Amino acid sequence: MTAPGPLTPEQQHQIIAQIGNGLASMAPAGWRRLRTEHRAVGRHLETDVLVTGPDGVTYSLAPPPELIQLLGTLRSGMYQPGQGTWLRATLTFDPVQGTSVDFALDQEPAWRRPPPPIGFQDELRFFPRAEQYIPSWFRQRAGLEPAQPAEPLVATPPAEAPEALKSPRVYDGLDESGRPVVDREPLSPAERDRVLEYLDGAPVVLASRTYDADAFEPDREPLVPLNFRTDGRWYWPGAVAYYLREHDVAPDPELLTHIRALRFTLPEVGEPERELAVAAITGQPSS
Repeated sequence: MTAPGPLTPEQQHQIIAQIGNGLASMAPAGWRRLRTEHRAVGRHLETDVLVTGPDGVTYSLAPPPELIQLLGTLRSGMYQPGQGTWLRATLTFDPVQGTSVDFALDQEPAWRRPPPPIGFQDELRFFPRAEQYIPSWFRQRAGLEPAQPAEPLVATPPAEAPEALKSPRVYDGLDESGRPVVDREPLSPAERDRVLEYLDGAPVVLASRTYDADAFEPDREPLVPLNFRTDGRWYWPGAVAYYLREHDVAPDPELLTHIRALRFTLPEVGEPERELAVAAITGQPSS
């Protein structure tokens, strides 16, 4: 998977529709409203999901990795050279009133945890802004000197991650009730252990302190890790190893072929490979 270039308005609408469909699949039947807010600067990400059920009660859900990826793709694809991209997006889905979106380019988001200065510095490296498009509050957060008269910064579009970096399907689709569908050959116990060792041994490049619900047993306590790992060629969510361990769901056949070709031995994963994986996951260009 490669980091996207500029998105057309139609492509933006398609991604927003994907986000809405994904949230709807998590919500109970008869839901009244779905809302997600994504706050991002550099590598600092915060995502909230709120669902208003048929009884009018609003509650929060853990954001699935797919949602974070789509929001990252949308943010990267909406970058305007020299002006930057949005720092906060609020998407609301209502079965009666339709979809509403709000993007904040220059206003500081209401962070749960204020990002460190490096987050704002990274933002300017990932999505360069001309001096006149850097708000004073942003400059302070980034530890920059007050703005001085200068020539406008010449920005370049986000760089693309290499085509070789791939992401697997966690399962093969959803049935009419929204439950996952799997059509894969199970692994032998011996190979299952070797694949798990490979998946769990790769370095974590992005992680959350919360856990997602088990798509196969949604009534269980949420235990699916909300993290991503990489071996430099593939990156995968923690759900891949979890579902193999808990439900004998083999990894995506392409990823499995890749692991077998390496004889279940993890390659060295350096900082450049980790940065490329983060870029692909979040939709941000790599440095």
